[in-house]
Amino acid sequence: MGCGGGTPLTSKPADLTGKRIVKCVKFGREMAGLDEVPFDNHPLGQRIYDNVSKEAWKMWLEHMKILMNEYRLNLANPESQKFLLEQMEQYFFGEGAQLPPDFVPPKTKG
Repeated sequence: MGCGGGTPLTSKPADLTGKRIVKCVKFGREMAGLDEVPFDNHPLGQRIYDNVSKEAWKMWLEHMKILMNEYRLNLANPESQKFLLEQMEQYFFGEGAQLPPDFVPPKTKG
């Protein structure tokens, strides 16, 4: 009787081996986490680092682009920064972020 062929010692999917794992608040399962804290010296940044997967972060970045374009936000403006932080908090830890009321998604090609 040889070694091996049994159940692996870890229950993590093979694609997560060697990566930092978080239980993603968006997907509700263990997934690869971010490589670094998104906002140093801000509590929300650490909370996101501890609870948000890379995949969910990518989704947020796309949502943030829509917000920035539709509301014509200037990130140099503290009020715009505050608005985005509030939206981010809602997106990950609240009831979800809403698209701007007048937003019309671009038509897909094909």
